[in-house]
Amino acid sequence: MDTEDMNKRIVDLRSDTITQPTPAMRQAMAEAQVGDDVFGDDPTVRELEDATADLLGKEAALFVPSGTMANQLAIRCHTQPGDEILLDANAHVYWYEAGASAALSGAICRVLPGQRGIFSVEDVRAALRPVDVHFPPTRLICAENTHNRGGGAIWPIEQLRQVCQVAQEAGIATHLDGARLWNASIATGIAESEYARDFDSVSVCFSKGLGAPIGSVLAGSQAFVTRARRFRKQFGGGMRQVGIIAAAALYGLKHHRQRLAEDHVNAKQLAIGLSKVPGIRIQCEEVETNMVYFDLETVSASRLAECLHEKNVRVLPVADQRIRAVTSLAVESEDIRYAVEVIGETIATL
Repeated sequence: MDTEDMNKRIVDLRSDTITQPTPAMRQAMAEAQVGDDVFGDDPTVRELEDATADLLGKEAALFVPSGTMANQLAIRCHTQPGDEILLDANAHVYWYEAGASAALSGAICRVLPGQRGIFSVEDVRAALRPVDVHFPPTRLICAENTHNRGGGAIWPIEQLRQVCQVAQEAGIATHLDGARLWNASIATGIAESEYARDFDSVSVCFSKGLGAPIGSVLAGSQAFVTRARRFRKQFGGGMRQVGIIAAAALYGLKHHRQRLAEDHVNAKQLAIGLSKVPGIRIQCEEVETNMVYFDLETVSASRLAECLHEKNVRVLPVADQRIRAVTSLAVESEDIRYAVEVIGETIATL
């Protein structure tokens, strides 16, 4: 692709949520068999739920509109008003779900000091409260894998299992926010079911790296999913002929998981390219999946993002001098080279 063509193309690195359905995915949506899902009559939804539950090693699964709803349904199922949730200080549930755990479940969040979103067994043990009428009971521990604000960091599987073991010993439920669990699995070769094995519930998302336009799944035991199905209706997430959407998620599940490795390669190439740009600080070794975070020495993140937008390169400011860039199905290797060039030129100009 020559420079003139690149100047016309938008290189969108803000998120992997910007992906659009491929022609083959759209065809699958157009041909999907549908039924009333609230009545349990949608065959495509049932196929997606069964396939995802099997992949995660769980008894059952529930299709929902968003990852936020999946996480919040898990919290509603596992807690009662006044209960406490333990989670990392930068967790998506805590930062980006609009205070829903308090608003919808009456649960409070107690944050742990993780490293790149990953907390230790010692962190959990130190946070456990004695039984006392003055304290809220800790009912749930949430982990996020990969971790968004941790830069796409992958949890070491043994550390996950140790955290779950401590929770089980203390009688505390566990939930895995696996919005990007597919990325962790592709990067490490560890099956999703192994990551999810010791958790009481797990959520996964189809509208990020897998390229579907909408949808997540919440999985767990049959009794848990039956309970979650009622709360899905209560939360306004009961959907009717939703097989049209589930077909896109099912297509992504079958055809787009393995290609996530391409996103990881592109992210690493982006990090290496940015490491050579004067005025940028970046830790290339921390780029494990499809997320690249970098810091600016002399330019504000918002100003750089504004200037890059004018040149059809889009990134996401996350702090005064910190930017996130995410590779996805919508980003090709030529886009990476162009983005590095434009970012370098723009910083030099500013």
